[in-house]
Amino acid sequence: MPGTPQQQSGGPTLHEVLLRKGYFGLLLIAALVGIPVSLAAFGFVSLEHQLQHWVWESLPDAAGFSRAPWWWPMPALLLAGLLLAPVVTRLPGHGGHIPVVGFGGGPSLPRDVPGVVLAALAGLPLGVVLGPEAPLMAMGSGLALLAVRSARRTEQPQLVRVLGTAGSAAAISTIFGSPLVAGVMMIEAAGLGGPRLVALILPCLLASGVGALVFTGFGHWTGLSIGALALPSVPKTGIPDPGDFLWGIPLAVTIAVVSVAGQTFGRRVKAYTTGDPDGPRPRPTARQTAVRTVLCAVAVGACLTAYALLTGRSPEEAALSGQATLSTLAADPAAWPIGALLALVLCKGVGWGIALGSLRGGPIFPAILLGAALGVACAPLPGFGTASALAAGLAASAAAVTRLPLSSTVLATALLGGEAANAMPLLIVAAVTAFITGELLRSRAGRAPVPSDRTAAEVG
Repeated sequence: MPGTPQQQSGGPTLHEVLLRKGYFGLLLIAALVGIPVSLAAFGFVSLEHQLQHWVWESLPDAAGFSRAPWWWPMPALLLAGLLLAPVVTRLPGHGGHIPVVGFGGGPSLPRDVPGVVLAALAGLPLGVVLGPEAPLMAMGSGLALLAVRSARRTEQPQLVRVLGTAGSAAAISTIFGSPLVAGVMMIEAAGLGGPRLVALILPCLLASGVGALVFTGFGHWTGLSIGALALPSVPKTGIPDPGDFLWGIPLAVTIAVVSVAGQTFGRRVKAYTTGDPDGPRPRPTARQTAVRTVLCAVAVGACLTAYALLTGRSPEEAALSGQATLSTLAADPAAWPIGALLALVLCKGVGWGIALGSLRGGPIFPAILLGAALGVACAPLPGFGTASALAAGLAASAAAVTRLPLSSTVLATALLGGEAANAMPLLIVAAVTAFITGELLRSRAGRAPVPSDRTAAEVG
């Protein structure tokens, strides 16, 4: 049996990697770090959900409304912008990576963690159309690096990358519904092979497993939500037939186009708020960035208000990360008129694009809701079905936005639970189709390399 590329080129063997001095110590550190990191992440997620419940349910009820009124997002997002502006302009780390940049910027340092947490809590509960995954990853990597002295971080940059990645895996161990999703996502993003891949796999899986144990245990003991993206009820699937693929492939292409369009819009918004290093215009001042951040937050609020006015439904459906709306949509797709679904895609999609380039949070959760909504809207097509449309929408949207087709297929499988077995061929085809379409669109527009390319360079 031929050796791995590393062995053929004279690189280290798996045996040498595992027995390298300090590697088992690194595994122990990764497992131990997973405990405080996941505890901090659990506290963050619980607080964020409590604030979200207070803003969108308790406060409207106390004001005499049965649900959040149509104008509710405007003051909520104005407040989010006012709270976020000083964080992104004055604190170390600027509140974390701008979402449209993606996850390829390397691990966050411990000094950046307070700004990341404040930015997330200032925006996410108030309706910012982003998810909690990016702040959790940044917080996890920053806290994990507290276990390494500053001088050692400078001397051993590879240790920083591996331990930071393990911390991120621990922080998001259950946020995607399964610790396996977090582990696979970190591994696929690394873009490594052979012994180097195994060297990264083990710390990530250990940290992710420990994090999941802590999340689940504290969620059970305290009764608080662990904030996982989950679908308690989904339509019953059958074996995909030709009609499912006939419509599923164009649906995946459409979802990829929508996702890339939102990200392209987000890059233009980023150039407006924080500047474009390759652009002809000078970088905005801190004051200009603060003002433009507030304006963008208000624009997101206007998108949510437009959804409520167009549909007569609660603006909360289009606000926030989309976790609750996705669960509601999957549980009862028939309760959603096609017009409401298309309005959700339009209004939330525009708000998502604005938030990607100006606010702080993760890009994945809202994109998955947009894909699911497009899928359910296409379900009445002849030969298609709700279950197949939802499955294709979940896999395609995740692949288009993360640019990680394997992780996206695993994520969609975890969300569908027992119904995923029958839908697996469609999930794979939809994820691959959306990934290829997205990469073709980005290459024509001259976009940056895929996240795995950047991360591979960093880890290696």
